[in-house]
Amino acid sequence: MAQILQFIPMDGFAFDDYTTRAMGEAFDAACAELQDNNLSEVVRSVIAERIIEAAKRGERDRQRLCGIAIAAIKGDLIAG
Repeated sequence: MAQILQFIPMDGFAFDDYTTRAMGEAFDAACAELQDNNLSEVVRSVIAERIIEAAKRGERDRQRLCGIAIAAIKGDLIAG
């Protein structure tokens, strides 16, 4: 979970413990599914950004947060 904390901007928006935990678990799950040991810092940043933005919009389900991040990465790979 601690890995996503480095990506959370200090812009005045705060997450409660439950949400932070869900975001961290989603980040870890997305990285694991995408072969964590081969991900660049840019890809990890995109994963985190998508999870954080979804959480800001109210998503709290770890599996949906993970799915949002993976869909963004796979969409970027297909489009790129």
